[in-house]
Amino acid sequence: MPSRKNPNKPSKNRLAARAGGIKKEAQRKSLAGQTKITPGDALRGRRVGLMANSGAGAPLSAKKQKKVDQRLRLALKRKMEAEGEVEMKDAPSPKVKTAVEEAAKMDIE
Repeated sequence: MPSRKNPNKPSKNRLAARAGGIKKEAQRKSLAGQTKITPGDALRGRRVGLMANSGAGAPLSAKKQKKVDQRLRLALKRKMEAEGEVEMKDAPSPKVKTAVEEAAKMDIE
């Protein structure tokens, strides 16, 4: 008569299936932490490579992106003006060095 396994423990197939499920869940959680996809979008089926064609998750067109960037720049400029920081347009930029300054610096060294 062939010997039987212990019936009080899970079978090899059940153990493999459970491990596979745990592994899949861990991969999903790890991937969710690395991306900027909100949990709600992930529940609705959004993944890293897939982009929505419409709605809040849709990518912006180049024209729309330029407009958004311009609005952000103007908002930042208004904020700086409200704080009292004003950009000096007539002053030379501090990055530009003249040839005279460089020559004077070389003479000192």
